[in-house]
Parts: sequence; C-alpha cells; structure tokens
Amino acid sequence: MTSSPIVLGFDTSLAHCGAAVFSGGDVVAAKYEDMTKGQAERLIPMIAETLQEAGLSKRDVTAIGVGIGPGNFTGIRISVSAARSMALALGIPAIGVSLLEALAEGSNAPVLASIDARRDHVYLQRFADGANRGPELVAFTDIGADWAVPGLICQGNRANDLGNRLKCSAGPTQYAPASAIARIAARRAGTNQPRPAPLYLRPADAAPARDKGPVILS
Repeated sequence: MTSSPIVLGFDTSLAHCGAAVFSGGDVVAAKYEDMTKGQAERLIPMIAETLQEAGLSKRDVTAIGVGIGPGNFTGIRISVSAARSMALALGIPAIGVSLLEALAEGSNAPVLASIDARRDHVYLQRFADGANRGPELVAFTDIGADWAVPGLICQGNRANDLGNRLKCSAGPTQYAPASAIARIAARRAGTNQPRPAPLYLRPADAAPARDKGPVILS
C-alpha cells in the first residue's frame, strides 16, 4: 500500500510566480503573485512560505511538479532549474507539466487552451476526447474552424478573442497554474516520467541569458 503523494508544484512560465502543495487528495496551500520580473528572487521564499502554511517541510515532499512552459524563456528556465536542483537534493522525482495542460485542468468539456505568444501569435493546445491537437505556435489570423469541436470552451489569456473568432464559449480556468500543476503531477507520481525540460515552441529572440536560476538552500 502506497501513501498519498505530497507534491510541491510551482511555476514562473509567465508574468507570475506561484507555488502550491497537494496533499491528501487536494491542494492544502497555495500562493500566487503577478510579477513581470524578480521571479528568481521570489520563488524559493514563496515555496518556503507555502510549505509552512501547509505545515510541512521540504523533506516531507515526495514529488515536485513544475511548469515547463510555453511562455517566458527566462521564467521557464528559473522554475525548471529550481525543480531539477531541488529534486536532486531531496532524492525525489520532478515532473514537468505544460502550462497549457494546467489551463485545461479540471474541465470536463473539450478545451482549447491558449497563451499569448506576442506578435499576434498564440500557443494553442486542444484537449478533447479523441481529438487532441497541439501544442502549436499559431498566428492568430491563421486560427480557423479546424480548431473547433462541439462543446469547445476556450480558456487562457486569449480565451475571449478565440471564443469570438471560433464562435464558441470562453471561460475561466478552474485553478491557478501552480495548483493545477501540483494536481497533474500528483496523478503522474509513481510513474516513469522524463526529466523536466523547457517546452519552447518558438526560438529565442536573442541568446539565452546565462542565469543559473535560484539558489536552493538545504
């Protein structure tokens, strides 16, 4: 008999920093802050605060769920680097979860998850039984009816625009990113998962910064 996993989830893929703890079948603590910069400095303190709120320490965590993008290049590197370092230090698995998956988490209907990729492009992924598609980087003007399926709900930060374009519903996500990531990672805990790696759907505009990510304190 295996015990229920205790999963620490976090994400800095976009202009935010978030952390959540999943334990006993539900998220028991979570924090989220909008920010355009400073995620590298904020992430580790936020993780510590979230664990403290849950009444846990890092040593209690049995798995890590981390957002791998798509999104901001620097933000993705920060969280993936932190997850790899922490998993190695604690001797536990790290599980990568795409932000598009996180956006669709908790919905029973077909979902078209979207993230603004700037320059009038979007990252898209459709989650529908027997009709999954993506993830893809798509020019907004190229999005056509082939992305629509019956009962589709658009979710994400271009949801209303997509709903108007495809003549379908748009709605809010069920969970904040880190909470969704923790939930998804908890379902995958105990299975063979690849090492988390950034999900980049477009080339960087310039050479990646040589940031080392946040320092993981033992």
